[in-house]
Amino acid sequence: MAKDNSGYRPAGTHLLLDFWGATGLDDAIGIDQALREAADACGATLLDVRLHEFGGEGGVTGVALLAESHISIHTWPETGYAALDVFVCGGCDPRDAIAPLKRRFNPTDIKITAVARGSEPLLSAESCIAS
Repeated sequence: MAKDNSGYRPAGTHLLLDFWGATGLDDAIGIDQALREAADACGATLLDVRLHEFGGEGGVTGVALLAESHISIHTWPETGYAALDVFVCGGCDPRDAIAPLKRRFNPTDIKITAVARGSEPLLSAESCIAS
């Protein structure tokens, strides 16, 4: 990854995905498959998938651990909302994970926020400690 104009080399791109009107948010087996498909789609090396079901009308929280970082999900089936993170580094492109996630959860509305992780700090560590 190229250096930005500050001289810092970003570690990777972190996508924050907000899905509204989504389905399948209480289906742990489907969520497991979605995380695996998303990891494969962006060219990441899958290390493990860990999920927790909250039971009843609760949702699922989980993470796909990747050699290149992670894909995580937190679901609220009662409102049709899912919060997903796709953070990868190296030659992986997190945008390639979006299509399989959209196919699996079929959201009616999506918000995508991209963050370059590891780019120029706004505050030094010393100024944060002094605050």
